[in-house]
Amino acid sequence: MELFKLAMEQLYMYTLIIAGALTVLYVFFGDVADGGDALPFLNPTVILAFFTLAAAAGYLLEIGTGWSSLAILGVSLAIAAFLDFLLYFFVLLPLSSAESSIAYTEESLLGQVARVIIPIPENGYGEVVMETYGGMIAKRATGYDNEAISQDEQVLIIDVKDNTLYVRAYQPVSFGGKK
Repeated sequence: MELFKLAMEQLYMYTLIIAGALTVLYVFFGDVADGGDALPFLNPTVILAFFTLAAAAGYLLEIGTGWSSLAILGVSLAIAAFLDFLLYFFVLLPLSSAESSIAYTEESLLGQVARVIIPIPENGYGEVVMETYGGMIAKRATGYDNEAISQDEQVLIIDVKDNTLYVRAYQPVSFGGKK
C-alpha cells in the first residue's frame, strides 16, 4: 500500500523523524508553546508522543510482520494511544503536581524568620537565607527602616516588594528565663 506516493515504511520513518525533531524543539522552546491548563489531549507533549509512538510501532510492524498495511496502521494507533495514556497518567500528571508542590509565593514568606548571610548596609541590600518545606531559599533583603543589619543575625520578614524582602532584626521571645 502506498500513501502520498510513498511506501508505508517510508511514511512511518518520515513521521518518526519529523515528530522526533519537533519533540527536541519542544524540549528547548516548550515554555513558549505551553498551553497552561488546557485539555490534556491538546498538550503538545501528549500529541508529539502519540505521533512518535505510532510511527515507531508502525515502522517496526511494517518491516517485521507480513500483515496488511491497514491492520498495521490500526495496531500502531492502538499501541500509541495505550502508551500515550500511560505516559500522561503515570509520568506527566504526577510531574505537574510535584512541580507545584515545592513552589512558594513571596507572600508566603511574610512573618518567617531568616538569617542574614550577606550583611545589610544602611540604605542598601544584603542577602538572607531561610529554610522552607521545599529547601533553603536565599533572597535579596533590605532593612525595613533602612537600618543596617550584620551577618548571622536573625531577621523577621515584614514585607516583600519587587522581589526584595524588607526585614527587621528579630529577637526570639523567652519565657521563664529560657530561650
